[in-house]
Amino acid sequence: MPIADPTADELALLQDEAVTFTQELIRIDTTNFGGDDPETWGKGEAEAAEYVVAKLREVGLEPEVYESAPGRPTVLVTVPGEDRERGGLILHGHLDVVPAKAEDWSVDPFGGEIRDGMIYGRGAVDMKDMVGMMLAVVRHLARAGATPPRDLRLIFFADEENGSVWGAKWLVKEHPELFEGYTEAISEVGGYSITLPRKDDGGDVRAYLIQTAEKGYAWGRLRATGRAGHGSVPNDENAIVRLARAITAIDDHEFPIEYVASVRALFDGVTEITGVGWDEGDIESFLPLLGGARQFVTGTLRDSANLTQLDAGYKVNVIPQTAEAGFDVRYLPGHLDDVLDLLRELIGPDVELIVDNLGIDADAPREGDLYDAMSRALQAEDPGSEVLPYCLSAGTDNKPLSTLGIAGYGFTPLQLPADLDFAPLFHGIDERVPVDAVRFGARVLLRLLGDC
Repeated sequence: MPIADPTADELALLQDEAVTFTQELIRIDTTNFGGDDPETWGKGEAEAAEYVVAKLREVGLEPEVYESAPGRPTVLVTVPGEDRERGGLILHGHLDVVPAKAEDWSVDPFGGEIRDGMIYGRGAVDMKDMVGMMLAVVRHLARAGATPPRDLRLIFFADEENGSVWGAKWLVKEHPELFEGYTEAISEVGGYSITLPRKDDGGDVRAYLIQTAEKGYAWGRLRATGRAGHGSVPNDENAIVRLARAITAIDDHEFPIEYVASVRALFDGVTEITGVGWDEGDIESFLPLLGGARQFVTGTLRDSANLTQLDAGYKVNVIPQTAEAGFDVRYLPGHLDDVLDLLRELIGPDVELIVDNLGIDADAPREGDLYDAMSRALQAEDPGSEVLPYCLSAGTDNKPLSTLGIAGYGFTPLQLPADLDFAPLFHGIDERVPVDAVRFGARVLLRLLGDC
């Protein structure tokens, strides 16, 4: 049967489960420390996958588990749709989180505590809130015996926080048949609200940002080589010095601003709502309008290269032969080759640039049936709101899926307080999400699945 409007009791259960699942998932420490050595992997991802499998089986669903390596499971469950000929829709989330130092937090980062209307914990917004919503919605569909308009596949990935190597990238490479017939996907870091002043009446209006594009990334190392020697002897081929010069050259370089299509669409939309124009030569005066999305959007105005790690030497009186620095490059669509060529020029001949992990840029249509359905679902739950596209400065598991021609969107719907600085919560201290936002998101997702 088609997806019908839930009863009051069904809706209450849906929302309550979304909140409870978010809390319980946070309490499973799925910290991803990265690396390829299984000895450094924790047991949390496997435990979270078991939790997801149990919640799906409770309502009669039959999930599948694909393990890329011991302790790195990905869970998949399928709900057949009414029209099996249409391209299917994938909802996906990741179960792992970045590390959190408990001493830096005001609460236990793996406690899932509710304080002042907020769920606190590592993964609250990245992205156990969305996983909780996904579980709550698919359980509702199973209990109601409801059939979505088209095939629906939910995927709970491992290893997103380390570049998707043991999760989405592995599944796409080893099991591409699982994605046959699926044309679109939705996942994290989109569908959340910012609050804008409306030009017509001076009042406020919420605008929800659907992520239609994301920058690509290149993670790797700078490796400087030189002449090893005694620390007391002059050395004009010191690897550490060469590396330091390369780091300084990169840090001193200012990448030019470039306004890609999705960024222009966002700025034009904000101008239409607020009446405040944007100037390519003075964008800094416009950015404060974007509130909690400002940092994400600022990161999409230019390419970037940040140095993130250092590794050199083994004894204070020994000059090492090599020295390395880790880097995180984020590039605008189509800029990868140009950015890497520029970095090689900046670092000079004595330093090697090594790319260990590459995530392609992604760009999905800013119009069409799915985009319209996401807009309708948001505006049905928040009448009078606006919907705008935007580009994400970070990356998601939509990247590997896009290599198969699947158009990916960021759509974790959250109605946020106007004063919540949202972007810094991702990977930040005291990460948190409003309880009411999770309840809102569960309602929006249910509407979307009945209308897409």
